[in-house]
Amino acid sequence: MTEQSLTSADFPVHWPVTTRWTDNDMFGHLNNAVYYALFDTAINGWINTKCDIDPLTAPWLGVVAESGCQYFAELRFPEPLFVGIAVTRLGNSSVTYRLGLWQDGEPNEPTAAVGHWVHVYVDRAHRRPVPIPAAIRSLLEKARVD
Repeated sequence: MTEQSLTSADFPVHWPVTTRWTDNDMFGHLNNAVYYALFDTAINGWINTKCDIDPLTAPWLGVVAESGCQYFAELRFPEPLFVGIAVTRLGNSSVTYRLGLWQDGEPNEPTAAVGHWVHVYVDRAHRRPVPIPAAIRSLLEKARVD
């Protein structure tokens, strides 16, 4: 399966996201940097709400170690959008996500973009890797795909 052939059905989690008027660039579509902000919003929104975590006081941080994105179709404000989240690798201190972005629509909606994102969990004080917290690991398992 290629990245471009993925649809909304390939992502266990669908997180609604909104765009702002200023997200459109001079070419009339979402600027590429906006996709990364939407991915970050979806991942952290999903984890923080489902695990009841306060990211400002937790003794650890999930920091981005790697990210990338392939673009297949234009999106623009004010289309209702969804970010799909799938966990493709779950290590001791890191997790790799596959992320999709598409317009709200029918089941099996084609993705307009597919990204990847690696979070490494680190101790807040020393910035050294720590095991993924148990509550987060349990949640991540629910979005795991092969």
